[in-house]
Amino acid sequence: MTINTFSLGGDLTVNRLGFGAMRLAMGTFDGPLRAPETGIKVLRRAVELGVNHIDTAGFYGRGPVQANELIHRALTPYPDGLVIATKVGPLRGPKGLPSEQATPGQLRGLVEADLRSLGLDRLDLVYLRVGGMDGPGGESIAERFAVLAELRAQGLIRHLGVSNVDAAQLAEARAIAPVTAVQNRHPDDLGLLAACEKAGIAYVPYFPLGGGVEPLDTDRLGRVAARLGATTAQVAIASLLAMSPSVLAIPGTGSLDHLEENLTADLTLTEEDLADLRR
Repeated sequence: MTINTFSLGGDLTVNRLGFGAMRLAMGTFDGPLRAPETGIKVLRRAVELGVNHIDTAGFYGRGPVQANELIHRALTPYPDGLVIATKVGPLRGPKGLPSEQATPGQLRGLVEADLRSLGLDRLDLVYLRVGGMDGPGGESIAERFAVLAELRAQGLIRHLGVSNVDAAQLAEARAIAPVTAVQNRHPDDLGLLAACEKAGIAYVPYFPLGGGVEPLDTDRLGRVAARLGATTAQVAIASLLAMSPSVLAIPGTGSLDHLEENLTADLTLTEEDLADLRR
């Protein structure tokens, strides 16, 4: 890697390899809760290893174990330069999954709840996450994004992002207020990735190490990993970062061992490696 940092919004410099907090409280949204003490250890070790960009959400957790509260307990007083990004929009449905969407009138309350749980006066980056559990596209986001733009104008939010969007939705948001980051499942939409790179917008894939209905292609990753003496997770992270200088990786885990694996590799993928991964 030749570019190891990215400037979010022109004023927040983050390492391109960050940390996703979704798995701190449980491995999956409906999985068993993890011990809070382990999550606290993972967060503190992540910062020790150089993480200065943590991605979280108010719906990451259940009952007594909540990712935002773990971040607050583990890291306050927050280190200088630590950027915490959060997402608002999803609401838990009857099955406990974040399958429903907040109305415009509910968004301010969600932002204020994140401020309280994280112990902050202003949130560094807030994404509007749209579409429920479905893929991007098919609805207007203007009314909801305008609410977040107003909260930004009031000083509660520093930068805005959008998540699970297509090119038209990104353009809709940018017509209302500056967009600093896009968080989609994977940069399969190379046109959208190119548009983000041109505009200086970060592209932050969620589930960077697989999950949900799209597991990693472990065969291709495994062949390259064997050649490099690395693990499939390490190669997956390196391949994401190699796609564009605008890509930020946020692998998440509730395990100290997996954290070390994700953050300590220093891989340089050759053109041969990348060609093998793209076949």
